[in-house]
Amino acid sequence: MNSKVILVHGYNKNQNDMLALKENLEGLDYDVILVNLPLTFKKIEACNSIFKQKIEKIISDLEQNEKISFVGHSTGGLIIRCFLSNREYRDRIHRCVLIATPNQGSQLANIAAKFANIFTNIFKTLDSLRSNNVKKLFLEDTATIEVGAIAGNKNNLFLGKLLKNENDGRVQIDSVKYNGLKDFIVIPYGHKEIHYKFKTAELVDSFLSKGKFKR
Repeated sequence: MNSKVILVHGYNKNQNDMLALKENLEGLDYDVILVNLPLTFKKIEACNSIFKQKIEKIISDLEQNEKISFVGHSTGGLIIRCFLSNREYRDRIHRCVLIATPNQGSQLANIAAKFANIFTNIFKTLDSLRSNNVKKLFLEDTATIEVGAIAGNKNNLFLGKLLKNENDGRVQIDSVKYNGLKDFIVIPYGHKEIHYKFKTAELVDSFLSKGKFKR
């Protein structure tokens, strides 16, 4: 049996959006745990506190030398990175994979705030995704925990047409990538489908088991 894996869903979703990835990873012999977070109307900082409480409970139930891994889709990846900044639990974390995560912030959130800030006032998680607000999360990179990131480049969504650079219909590739990643890969899927694909689960497996994505 491989290590326990915690899956974290993205903005305006719940744990059901990660069921396909859960089933795919279970088929690859992982013990998978889903978490639900209010990633719609609450700021990321508030969700971080809820996530920390959930993970503390999971860690308390681990065997003495057992570790967990994290996999997050989109905003879920930012939640994971915030948790990694907590030095207290670094020795209980194996590796992490971020899928289509706007690590440099979301250009669509920037556009929404500029032209129709009623959306970011109501959907507070979206406001947290603005580039300046992501910077305020003070995401700390640690060499002790290896993190890999997967980006998509299939722009098959209407809002993706508003983005200047190569993107998955929601998030630009250059926003997914950041200094400190152990490995980075781009695959031909859109934002809403990338975490549903078995190919993505295989890439997650290769990074969690070997620290690099299988080409």
